[in-house]
Amino acid sequence: MIARLRGTIASIHDHHLVIDVGGVGYKVFAMPATLATLRPDAPATLVIYTAVREDALDLYGFLHDQERLMFELLLTVSGIGPKSALTIISLAGIETLVSAITAGKASYLTNVSGIGKKTAEKVVLELKDKIDSLGIASAIADGDEGAIEALRVMGYSIKEAREALQSVPDTVEGEGARLREALRALGK
Repeated sequence: MIARLRGTIASIHDHHLVIDVGGVGYKVFAMPATLATLRPDAPATLVIYTAVREDALDLYGFLHDQERLMFELLLTVSGIGPKSALTIISLAGIETLVSAITAGKASYLTNVSGIGKKTAEKVVLELKDKIDSLGIASAIADGDEGAIEALRVMGYSIKEAREALQSVPDTVEGEGARLREALRALGK
């Protein structure tokens, strides 16, 4: 199994990128937020999930181990495949997923990620204990949840809010400071 790729970004497309590792180009599916942070001809390291099927070997790339871990957890829910899991993480974000699952709020998942009610309930039911037992909730900071809600109230979409907050450096701490930096990013 391929677990990590380090190389040069050869090209970036709508739903995937090609990373050149030692002269071999690997097609890697990734979230839009991941694709937006990478640049062609720049070095990159991606954490990889390898999906092996009868007719294909697909690679899914992430910038952080927490993203891959949440992706793998979503795959344990029956009815959710790799592309669906990637879409759910892209639309809802890890912090939102962890918060909604640990709080048992399936309705929040349907509003944010666009998944159906039954699937959202299944995600909450099947992953709540796994997230608690693995300690993911403590490993993933949910400090931006209030800032996302504040930006949403100001009229920004959840996606815009999340992307703006992702652009804020990790060195900026505190919800108010992160919110101000996100507003500056949105104002550019």
